[in-house]
Amino acid sequence: MNTGENEQALRKILDMTRLISLTVLFLHFYYEFHRVFELFGFTTALTDNILSNIIKTGLLSSFAKPKWIALLFLLISLMGAKGRKDEKLNLKTAMRGFAVGFILFVTSGLVVKLFSEMLICFFAYLAVTAIGYLLMLSAGTKLSRLITRKLDGKDIFNKINETFPQEERRLDNEYSINLPARYHLKDKVRRSWVNIINPFRGLMVLGTPGAGKSYFVIRHVITQHIAKGFTMFVYDFKFDDLSRIAYNSWLKHKDSYPVPPKFYTICFDDLSRSHRCNPLDPSSMTDITDAAESARTILMGLNREWIKKQGDFFVESPINFLTAVIWYLRKYKDGRFCTLPHVIELMQVEYDSLFTLLRTEKEIEVLINPFVTAYLNDVMEQLEGQVASAKIALARLSSPQLYYVLSGNDFTLDINNPSDPKIVCMGNNPQKIQIYGAVLSLFVTRLVKQVNRKGMQKSSLIFDEFPTIYLNNMDSLIATARSNKVATCLGIQDFSQLRKDYGREQAEVIMNITGNIVAGQVTGDTAKQLSERFGKIMQDRESLSINSNDTSISRSKQLESAIPPSKITALSSGEFVGMVADEPENKIDLKAFHCEIQNNHEALRKEEAGYREIEAVRKIDNGIIIRNYEQVKQDVQEIIQSEIEMLLADPAKAGMVIRK
Repeated sequence: MNTGENEQALRKILDMTRLISLTVLFLHFYYEFHRVFELFGFTTALTDNILSNIIKTGLLSSFAKPKWIALLFLLISLMGAKGRKDEKLNLKTAMRGFAVGFILFVTSGLVVKLFSEMLICFFAYLAVTAIGYLLMLSAGTKLSRLITRKLDGKDIFNKINETFPQEERRLDNEYSINLPARYHLKDKVRRSWVNIINPFRGLMVLGTPGAGKSYFVIRHVITQHIAKGFTMFVYDFKFDDLSRIAYNSWLKHKDSYPVPPKFYTICFDDLSRSHRCNPLDPSSMTDITDAAESARTILMGLNREWIKKQGDFFVESPINFLTAVIWYLRKYKDGRFCTLPHVIELMQVEYDSLFTLLRTEKEIEVLINPFVTAYLNDVMEQLEGQVASAKIALARLSSPQLYYVLSGNDFTLDINNPSDPKIVCMGNNPQKIQIYGAVLSLFVTRLVKQVNRKGMQKSSLIFDEFPTIYLNNMDSLIATARSNKVATCLGIQDFSQLRKDYGREQAEVIMNITGNIVAGQVTGDTAKQLSERFGKIMQDRESLSINSNDTSISRSKQLESAIPPSKITALSSGEFVGMVADEPENKIDLKAFHCEIQNNHEALRKEEAGYREIEAVRKIDNGIIIRNYEQVKQDVQEIIQSEIEMLLADPAKAGMVIRK
């Protein structure tokens, strides 16, 4: 027991041991230089008698023997010495002093041979031996003051402690996406797999620019799903980065489909490589709710700030007005002119003609009555506030290129139709995000409506830079499309980006409802939220305690974040964290991962070097585009003229014609 009495007794024993060492060393000096002691009168009969008895024991039988015995007792006394601990002392300094003292103490006998004069020889030998002895004593005391037990400072960022086991099996099925990876477990590097075995529960890929979302994850979603027979929609933010991958994967695997799919592209900047498609195709608009959903999507895409103001009078009024125009064209001659360009042109005509036409359709009477009443009562300020916002917004879409693409009908948006499967790529332009994004939002809304049905072929919807388009009720798609074999992949840079464009509530729902998360470097709230999602693991903890006599280290275990926010913030390109979802037939115990996805860079470079460019759809010149643009305008004028003439010719309906 560490009591005061025991410490005092130990100190006395050490002092006695050191005294024995000094006594033996003094006897050595007295014996070897007896004549010098006689010269100075330091000898007596008693001391000589004692020395004679000691000589008989053999202690002084050789010159070096008593010095070694004195050194031994000195070392014994130093082994038990305890000095006040000092963090500034280091082992090298103490050992260097001990080594110098040891060499002086052991080799001091050479001094005897250097000097012939006895007194000089005695004092030189005494000085060298004493200096060596004192240096060893001082260095030994310093050694006792060293902090010999220290915390391991090699893992200053706690990397080893924050590692955890990950899935090392490749779990493959007919829907899965399998990404080879490697990870650290303690101080070893092991191979693993990121197994997204149930992509129908949604996949969200996050990462700041350059984190590797497309190169390490999204490109493999495209290639592996096409290889497994998925129909596909790709929203290519920077056309044609992902579209070329999808096109060449389609060329490689199209013969493996039961019914070979067709490949279509929508590109507003290169019309020769763009197919034409009507997002307001009348065959897919079965009731007025489809028109209302389309109207909401196009206006929300053009006015992003409206997303957070849904329900306001001056937000809902333009939506109702646009709904009425769309549904009127859907009903007119069975939808012959039901295209977005015709809708835009019809909205720009004078109120007399426009309201006269809209009043003839009974189904939209409840929608149009407030506007007609305001016009007839000369409440123009309110009317302009309700209608002009829609007219001005849609006027931005009035361009010959957009009209050309949106007024054709090369394909329909039911991409997962088993009898007519398709792979569709739609390209945006970062310099024209707001205009193109609104139109593409309409395409996506109409496509999702047709894809999310029972009895259709398995399909994959891939959105690069998802916040740049507006898709209403995206959370409902992820929640309900699972049973219809629709896999959704959302590429997002940061959660704050989604929150800015979709509003806090809808953004949080999308984030929380997604089953599979793959995240590269992200910062701020996104990193914190992901860290909480990944949970905690049991980690080792050490603490160092220092006092005047000793140091002690205590070790414990406690739950800490498996992947702290600081680690997510510092991820390198190609390094990802995340969590995958499993399914009842294929359970995964190790769902969380922190790994570096392994791409064969050389093989990918060779593959991309051999890619074929997307073929041109048709030869087109500016004259064709302008003629189509003018034809749309002419169609609208003919509709107005024919309808008003028909009303005027019928006395029972002539009163419906508005004249102001």
